[in-house]
Amino acid sequence: MESFDQLSTQYAPMIHKIIQSLHIYKNKDEYYQHGLIGLWEAHNNFDPQKGKFSSYAYLFIKGRLMTELTAANKHDSLTAGVDEEWWLGIADEGIPCPLEEDILLAYCQRARLTENQTKWVLYHCLKGFEIRQIAVIENVSPSTVKGWRTGAKEKLKNALLSGDFF
Repeated sequence: MESFDQLSTQYAPMIHKIIQSLHIYKNKDEYYQHGLIGLWEAHNNFDPQKGKFSSYAYLFIKGRLMTELTAANKHDSLTAGVDEEWWLGIADEGIPCPLEEDILLAYCQRARLTENQTKWVLYHCLKGFEIRQIAVIENVSPSTVKGWRTGAKEKLKNALLSGDFF
């Protein structure tokens, strides 16, 4: 068989055609190198008694490139990058707003919420807890917490409509 330099020169158009048929448009040089590796492997594994080398090489190169595409797609899906704007939109949950609790407590006082209604407002607004979570923390039934919620919402709504917050 011929030297690999001659073989790579002869089969370069085939590798480019396979790259084009697979719609590879990024990193063409890298995929060309993988095509050359596929040609090298085909050259080393070819058995002349089983058929023509060109058919064997075509299938081997295409298979190699498809394997690389699959690996690259898997890598991209597992390591999807995000743009800078996405990072800016994320609030740091570890650092609370220093006045957030104070502001909520002031609204609760102006609306004349009970201690338990105030607990619901703080748990719900600051920590995002659900009724069941608050019930477990406070060692009460979920229906009791629902009562706190109903009363707090009603008083806050009335205070807002009457202008007590302004």
